[in-house]
Amino acid sequence: MHKIDLILLKYGEIALKGLNRPKFEQRLLGNISSALAPLGRFSIKKAQSTVYVKPLDEDADMNAVIKRLKKVFGIVNICPAAQCDKDMESIKDTAAACMAGLGGKTFKVETKREDKNFPLTSPQISREVGGHVLKTAGNLKVDVHDPDILLQVEIREEAYVYAEKFSGAGGMPSGSGGRAALLLSGGIDSPVAGWMVAKRGVTLDAVYFHSPPYTSERAKDKVIDLAKIVSEYSMGIRLYSVPFTDIQLSIIENCPKNYLTIIMRRIMMRIAEKIAVKNGDLALVTGESIGQVASQTLEALRCTDAAATLPVFRPCIGMDKEEIVTISKKIDAYETSIQPYEDCCTIFVPKHPKTRPHLDEVLEAEKALSDIERMIDEAVYGAEVYDIYGGSVTEISNRKEE
Repeated sequence: MHKIDLILLKYGEIALKGLNRPKFEQRLLGNISSALAPLGRFSIKKAQSTVYVKPLDEDADMNAVIKRLKKVFGIVNICPAAQCDKDMESIKDTAAACMAGLGGKTFKVETKREDKNFPLTSPQISREVGGHVLKTAGNLKVDVHDPDILLQVEIREEAYVYAEKFSGAGGMPSGSGGRAALLLSGGIDSPVAGWMVAKRGVTLDAVYFHSPPYTSERAKDKVIDLAKIVSEYSMGIRLYSVPFTDIQLSIIENCPKNYLTIIMRRIMMRIAEKIAVKNGDLALVTGESIGQVASQTLEALRCTDAAATLPVFRPCIGMDKEEIVTISKKIDAYETSIQPYEDCCTIFVPKHPKTRPHLDEVLEAEKALSDIERMIDEAVYGAEVYDIYGGSVTEISNRKEE
């Protein structure tokens, strides 16, 4: 990689926000500042749909900076750039230096001239820079259709040159889209669902259901690790680990076996909603996909939704498993998700679950849970609460919140 003077960050959708645009831009700048704080001191400013990130420490690890910026929602492209004076000799020399050691065989030069007072047009700048690179860079050839290297020149208050561009996470800045509560299990789907909603700027709380001794501490640790992964994108997560053993055993002892899963899911929704309302969350989020398991048929999902008054978002609803796995791998959650520690949704699974339940039948079966309101309140009150941000986990007291 060539010498990096600063990083140009490009955002897309934010630029379309009209009069609300400054609010989204300020949120993005704040998130970038928070994300980079552990890596040193940086100057962060914006101009013309571009954010300029310039290190103030000589020993700044720019590879680490780029890696961190890839997980900041709202950024579309990350361009490590060299800065130079706005004269053609300086621009040409900087361009040749940027091309050195990149290893491609063909290249193309593109120029963006924001400063319309610059004496050359964009095509003229590209031609001069391209000619200079051809003279100085050995066996490189020009390919305007499918080049190995796209060398880009931007003429702004200064000139900027870069030959590498990395994709950002896209989406909207974290914290710009309200709050929602994610039902987070130890599987593949729910972390993906959380990531997809967080990509739209939504701040996440997460609710995990823990059933010791049937689920182990390792299972809970796995969910905490998944929350860490998602939190790297979402600028933090508050995780509630809800004790679910007594409720689960009561369902098993008192309800028809073929309704166990759907009733369990309904109680989970009610608990998650109580936590959500306490936090000001406006929706619930799950990782369900139509028909993936017995509790995810349309009939079963209707029965589950009837237990909640908040809207339920299911980002994975129309995706097949392979599509979900692809995103799981993309966000580095897959290897954690497949660790063999069971969650409470996979224990006590009935042999013949009801796949086409009717809501009136489910409500009738639930009447056997005569003490369920007290049990739900106790589960919410007894939840362990963790604040997760930047790879660190801080346990806080749920009772002190009240």
